[in-house]
Amino acid sequence: MPESSITLSDSAAKRISEIVAGETENTMLRVSVEGGGCSGFQYKFDLVNARDDDDLKVENAGAVVLIDPISVVYMEGSVIDFVDDLIGAAFQIKNPNATAGCGCGTSFSV
Repeated sequence: MPESSITLSDSAAKRISEIVAGETENTMLRVSVEGGGCSGFQYKFDLVNARDDDDLKVENAGAVVLIDPISVVYMEGSVIDFVDDLIGAAFQIKNPNATAGCGCGTSFSV
């Protein structure tokens, strides 16, 4: 798969490493885009143990994120981040392709 401009922030890499530290099998985070949510599309996060041949692999400090080719189209140029603030702690996708989003930050439209 060609190079992508999707990146993984240091804080997201650190959090992924913390999450998978206790896992024996599922040591990678899969991020995908699915239809649904209040804005049309939503992000889905799953721990997985295998990479599909056509997955994009994004790495930072040993943390691995896998993204399927269809989701890459919607996420091109995005930064996968982890934010821990007064509202709560969560992975966030900073997506330059999103034209609108919901207040919770988990769904978007293009």
